[in-house]
Amino acid sequence: MASHIPNLNTLRRGRGRGRGTSRTEEAGLPSGKDRIVQGTDNDASVSRLSAVELGYLEDVYAASLTPAGSATRRLPIINRGTYARTTAIDQLVARFLGPFSPENTHKKQIISLGAGSDTRVFRLLSSRQTPDFVYHELDFAVNTAEKIRAIRSAPLLQRALGIDSSQASSEKDTRITVSEAGDALHSPSYHVHPVDLRSLSTCSDPAGALPGVDTGLPTLLISECCLVYLSPTEAEQVVAFFTQRLFGHGHPLSGPGDILQEARVNVPPLGLILYEPIRPNDAFGRTMVSNLAARGIQLKTLARYASLEAQRDRFQDQGFGDGQAAADIEFIWKKWVNEDEKERVAGLEMLDEMEEWQLLARHYCIAWGWRDRDDVLAFAGWKDLQAQQGE
Repeated sequence: MASHIPNLNTLRRGRGRGRGTSRTEEAGLPSGKDRIVQGTDNDASVSRLSAVELGYLEDVYAASLTPAGSATRRLPIINRGTYARTTAIDQLVARFLGPFSPENTHKKQIISLGAGSDTRVFRLLSSRQTPDFVYHELDFAVNTAEKIRAIRSAPLLQRALGIDSSQASSEKDTRITVSEAGDALHSPSYHVHPVDLRSLSTCSDPAGALPGVDTGLPTLLISECCLVYLSPTEAEQVVAFFTQRLFGHGHPLSGPGDILQEARVNVPPLGLILYEPIRPNDAFGRTMVSNLAARGIQLKTLARYASLEAQRDRFQDQGFGDGQAAADIEFIWKKWVNEDEKERVAGLEMLDEMEEWQLLARHYCIAWGWRDRDDVLAFAGWKDLQAQQGE
C-alpha cells in the first residue's frame, strides 16, 4: 500500500459484528444455497468491468472491486443491458439526491440491500464536493468482508472515502472503524453492515440492528437482484422492516385514508428502487429460469411479481402510496437514452443479436415507488419519470 495512504488495518476498531446481524448458519438456513446467491455478485462485478473496459460506462472503481483474474468480456447484449440498468438507476438516485449545493445542509440517506461489490457509493462520493448523504450497504458477512479487504488494498477506494495524505492525522480518519471480524465498516458517510436480511424481521431492536442509520432522514432503498432470491414472504418482511419498523415508527402504511394520513405526519420520506427479472412464463422466460436453475439459482419472487403491473401493485401494497412505476429495460433503452448516446453506445461493438437483445431487455425491469410528505418532496424529481414507464 502506498506510504501516503493510511492503513485501514491500523484504524480504530469498533466492537464485533453488532446487534441484529447473523451468519447463515445462525439463521438456520442452508449455507450451500446462500453461497450460490453470494456468488452471483461476482457475475455482476465481471459484467460491470466488461462494460467499463469497452467504454459503455465510466467507472474507475470497477477494477478494484472485481476479483483478480475474473475479468471476462461479456456478450454485446449483456454489456448493453448492464449499461441500461446502471444508467437508469443512476438517474433515479441522482433525482433523489438532487443537485449538489454547498449551502444545502439537509442530508439524505441511501440503503443498498445486497450491495456486494457495487461501486455506486464511491462514484457518488467522488462526484459531490462534500458528502451530502449517508450511504449504507447491507450484505452477507462473507461479501462485506471481501469488500472491506478491497478497500484496505486499494488507495483509489480509500481516497473516495476521504482518506489521503492531507488527512492522515485528521479526526475524519480516526472516525473510520472496522470491526474485529473485518466484516463491518463505519464512517461519517459510509457504513458497511454484515447482515443476513432475513434476520431483520426477528430482531428486537430495529435501530440497533443497523448502526449509523438515521431514522429521520429522507431515505432511498435499492435492491438490484437481491430480494428476488428470497421467498415472497421473506421479501415482504424485509421491506416491512424498513417501511414500518425502522422508518414507520410502528404506523401501518396501508389501509383507510385517515390512518394513512395520520402516519404521513410522523414518518420520513422513503423510496425503493428494484431491478429484477420479469415475464417468466413465455418461451424466453422459461429458458432463462431453467438456465439459472441449472446453476442452482432460484428466483423465488419471480412468479409472484411476474409483470410490470404486479410490480406496481407490490409497491402500493407495501406502503409506497404516493407513486409507483415500472419499466422494462427495452423501454428504458428506447425512452430514457437520448439519440446521441444511443449512437455512441451502438458504435462500441457490433450487435448482431438484435432480436436476442430485445428479448433479454423485455425480461428485466426497474420498478420504483415512494412515499413523501407534502412538505418535503424528497422524490419530486421522480414524479415526471412516473409517466415514463412501460405498459
